[in-house]
Amino acid sequence: MFYQRSIFPALQDHLSTRQITVLTGMRRTGKTTLLKKLIEISHISQKIFFDLERIDNREFFSEKNYETIIYALTQRGIRFSEKVLIGIDEIQLVPNLPSVIKYLYDTYDIKFILTGSSSYYLKNHFSESLAGRKKIFEVYPLTFQELLTFKNVPYLPVGDFTQHPFIGAEYERLKSFYNEYIDYGGFPEVVLSDKIADKKDMISDIMSSYINFDLTGLADIKRSVDVYSLIKLLAVRVGSRLEISKLSAITGMSRTAVENYLHLFEQTYLIRTIPVTSKSPDREIVKARKLFFLDNGMASSSAELSSGSKFENAVFNQLHHHGEVSYFSLKTGNEIDFILNKEKAFEVKESPLETDLTKTALLAKNLDITSVFVIGRHIHRPFPGMIWGGFL
Repeated sequence: MFYQRSIFPALQDHLSTRQITVLTGMRRTGKTTLLKKLIEISHISQKIFFDLERIDNREFFSEKNYETIIYALTQRGIRFSEKVLIGIDEIQLVPNLPSVIKYLYDTYDIKFILTGSSSYYLKNHFSESLAGRKKIFEVYPLTFQELLTFKNVPYLPVGDFTQHPFIGAEYERLKSFYNEYIDYGGFPEVVLSDKIADKKDMISDIMSSYINFDLTGLADIKRSVDVYSLIKLLAVRVGSRLEISKLSAITGMSRTAVENYLHLFEQTYLIRTIPVTSKSPDREIVKARKLFFLDNGMASSSAELSSGSKFENAVFNQLHHHGEVSYFSLKTGNEIDFILNKEKAFEVKESPLETDLTKTALLAKNLDITSVFVIGRHIHRPFPGMIWGGFL
C-alpha cells in the first residue's frame, strides 16, 4: 500500500521536467517506494527499473562503452527514438554512474529518477558531472503528521501551526501516537510495526546498516565499534552544544578525526547541528553549534535519553521542515531552545507554564522577536502562546 508523503506533490511536479530527479536520505526512509510510485504514475510509456543492490545490474552500468548499455536496453525492447523513463535505486553502489548518466542524458531523451543513501556521495560525485541537469530531493523519516497517515489516523492538516488552537479532545485522541513518535521515531517500517520489540530490532538493524554500509562505503573506517561509541556519546548530548575537545578526550580520537566524523554523520543524515542566532555575525560563527539526531528512534537506540531530551529532539525534527532552525544564548547561560527563520522563538517544556512564556518573551527582546511560543508535551492547563508538540 502506498501512503502519501508530504514530499510527493513536489516529486510528482518534477516528474514532467527534463531534469534528473534524485532522491536522497538515510537508508530505509522510503526512497524506493517513492521511486516505484513515480514510475507507476508516469505518462511515459517506456519504463524500466534497476535495483543496484543486484550484482548483475551493477555490472550492467559498469560497462566502459556506454553505447553497449543502450544496445542492451534495445534488446529488452526499449526504443530510443521515443522518450524513455529509467529508474535506478541505490546509485551510490556504482562509483562511475554519474558519468554514465551524464552521457545517456545528453545523448538520448531519457527521464532519470534516481535514489541514493548518502548526500555526501551525491554532492561530491554528482555536483560537478551533473551540474544543471538534476534536482535533489531529501527524504527524511516520517513527520508526526505522516506517521498518522501511515497509521490511517484521521487528522486535519493546518497551514501555520502557530495559529492552531489547542483542542483538548484532539490532544487526548492523538497523544498516544505522539508519544510513540517521540520514543521510536519515523522510519516507515518502524511506524508500521505494532510490536515494541520489533520496532527496537528494526531501529538497531538500521543503525547497523548505516555504520557497516553507508559509512564504510564513504570513509576508511577500520574499527566500526569506535564509530558507534562516538555515536552513543553524541546521543547523550542531544540538544547540547558540541564540545569537540571533550569528545576527543573521551574517545581518544584526534580533534580533526572527531570533526571529520561529525561532518560525515551530518552529511549522511544521522545528525543535524544548528547555529546560534545573534545580532553579531561574528558571534554566530564562534558560538558552538547544538546537536540533534534526525530520527528519535536512532537517538534513543544509541543511549538512555531523558524524556525531556527525546521530546526536544522530536520538536527539532518537526520544526526543521518549516525552515531554518537555530538557537539563542546569552553569556549568562539563559537560552531559547529554537529560533525559526529568525522570526519566531520557541521554548520546549514537557509541562509548560505561563511563566516559561514570559521568560522566553523577555529573552526574545534581545533579537527583536515578538512571536514567542512554548511547545509542550503534557498539557495540564492550556494558555495563549502554548502549542502542543503534536500540532506542529
